[in-house]
Amino acid sequence: MDRHELFERITTFPLIAAELADDLLSGDFRSIFKGQGIDFDEVRHYEPGDDVRSIDWNVSARFGTPYVKQYREERELTVSVVLDCSASMHSGGKGPLSRYEQAVMAAALIAFSAERAGQPLGAVLFDRDITRIFKPRKGRSHTMAVITAALASAVPKGGSGLGKALSGTERLLRKRSLVVVISDFLCINWEQELGSLCRRHDVIAIKITDPLDTDMPKAGLLRFQDPETGIRLYAPTAFSAFREAWSGWHRDRSTSWEAICRRSGAAHKELSTAGEAAVELSRFFSGRRRI
Repeated sequence: MDRHELFERITTFPLIAAELADDLLSGDFRSIFKGQGIDFDEVRHYEPGDDVRSIDWNVSARFGTPYVKQYREERELTVSVVLDCSASMHSGGKGPLSRYEQAVMAAALIAFSAERAGQPLGAVLFDRDITRIFKPRKGRSHTMAVITAALASAVPKGGSGLGKALSGTERLLRKRSLVVVISDFLCINWEQELGSLCRRHDVIAIKITDPLDTDMPKAGLLRFQDPETGIRLYAPTAFSAFREAWSGWHRDRSTSWEAICRRSGAAHKELSTAGEAAVELSRFFSGRRRI
């Protein structure tokens, strides 16, 4: 799909962002509107059943009767997208989109949903290093700036610096936020950084996959090239043993990735290049809302 066609599809997303915005911000994430960012509001008379830990002892002593503190929850939630632009993301086999095109679609849906909900949107774009940083802001112009930058990302050379991007995001965000990491996770040395990010923020990891990962066609001797290292090799796809080993390796990677996300405390979702991003993400977030 060319960039213009992809942009045309993305421009329809504001029309479907309302429902996804409600689902995105109503899930069972640990701290969203649940005690983080609470500000003192006022005091009132103590009533039976109130938590004694909320008693304001200074005010109670002054008036000779118990008073409790009341708090107002901070309703603003920063949503930050961490988007992998590395070379492996620009690959794809059997799906209608490349991994990166599907990732941009997902990022755009998240961005428009944050805008619809009136929440600040931040973004970190990275390949081997962090290439663009968008500090959290509100508004359509800012949303479109993030999406345009993602669409304009050129195919890089080299691997993925996911660990650097996660560390950079943690340093960038000053208060607890919802961080959506979109990547194929085809890299190393990011597990510790994900765990650290999850301790301070609510994290959703979206892994972009392709049907070719688990369904290698029987096409004879094929030449493969690693998009990040340039290494080439020939694979005997006609042999069932090779196809089974290929599928098994990807399944093992997926199982390991899910285990790392669960251990770190990150919600996680696999999004195939053959799937409809809007449908898949809506199903994922609405499902979490019902938990």
